[in-house]
Amino acid sequence: MFMGEYNHTVDAKGRMIMPAKFRDGLGEKFVVTRGLDRCLFVYPQDEWQKLEEKIKTLPMTKRDVRAFVRTLFSGATECEVDKQGRINLPKNLLEYAGIDKDAVVIGVSTRVEIWSKAEWESYSEDAADSFEEIAEHIVDLGI
Repeated sequence: MFMGEYNHTVDAKGRMIMPAKFRDGLGEKFVVTRGLDRCLFVYPQDEWQKLEEKIKTLPMTKRDVRAFVRTLFSGATECEVDKQGRINLPKNLLEYAGIDKDAVVIGVSTRVEIWSKAEWESYSEDAADSFEEIAEHIVDLGI
C-alpha cells in the first residue's frame, strides 16, 4: 500500500527522485500515465494489468469510453528507477500535469500520484474544506 506525501524537484532533463518508500512497491518497472485532476498516475505492473483487464470489459461503442481509453493509454510509458533513485518523466506528461520544477508525490493506496506543487496545494486545500461533507456522501467507512 502506498501512502504519504513527499516534495521533490524535477530537473531540466525530466528526472525526479522517486521516494524510497515507494520504490519497492513499484517494482523494477512500472507505468506512468495521465491521471485525473491533472496529475500523473503511477502503477506497479500488477495494478496496471488489473486496470487493463477492467478496461477491456468497457463498451468500446461508447464515445466517452473510447476517449478515456485513448487518453489513458496514449500517455502511458514504462519507467524504471535509476541507480540514483530517479525516474525520467516524458515531456508530454510533465506538460499535462503542469510540472515545471516542484512536484509532490503522494501515495494513494494501490497507486502513486505525481502533482505539480501548485496544483496539489490548490486541490488539497479545496478537498480539506469539504472532507467531512465528502465522507458523508460515500460509503460508510466505519471511522
